[in-house]
Amino acid sequence: MFKLSPKEDKFFALFSESTEIITKSLKRLYGIMQQDCVSTEDAAQMHRFENEADNVTTQILERLNCTFITPLDREDIYKLAQVLDDIVDYAEGTVERMLLYRTGKPSLGALELVHLVELAAQQIQSAFSFLGNLHSKKSNILAAAEEIYHLESAGDKLYREEVARLFEYEKDPIEIIKWKEILEHIESTLDHCESIADLLKSVVLKYD
Repeated sequence: MFKLSPKEDKFFALFSESTEIITKSLKRLYGIMQQDCVSTEDAAQMHRFENEADNVTTQILERLNCTFITPLDREDIYKLAQVLDDIVDYAEGTVERMLLYRTGKPSLGALELVHLVELAAQQIQSAFSFLGNLHSKKSNILAAAEEIYHLESAGDKLYREEVARLFEYEKDPIEIIKWKEILEHIESTLDHCESIADLLKSVVLKYD
């Protein structure tokens, strides 16, 4: 049985806090995408989420530096902390672009693409909730990783369709440039979720 001391448990509590911020920020991003436009307060709120995520990552790394025995390899804890932090950066970047480019209400395809990222974030939170019981919950972690792969695959298809639609129906070249970059950024966020799934699988296999 994979047993943890209270001190070791703290890493998993911080991972849980990090993934909670991720799901919160992606839920808010999905809400923002349904608005007619992005406000400075929307951007400020996403920036606050990003600061919260940075703070948790800093706590994980500081604890890593002062903990002699860790529940996972130090390299794995470091990588997991960094990749989680990056998702909120991506979410903030999407809102920043929409604010700076003064975009209007997104298309249904763009909205659906963000929804896929939100669902992937929920799977990431689920997977990390099982890390403290790695051996007994191996199948749960792998199942969450597989679902992230399915969401990423669906996102790839949707991204291609949405870019094609953009070029076919949008007559303003400036709008094409704006939305193509934003769509690429959202799709990259989903790609990053897939990278997290890869890392989770490698951790599970290492300790199998």
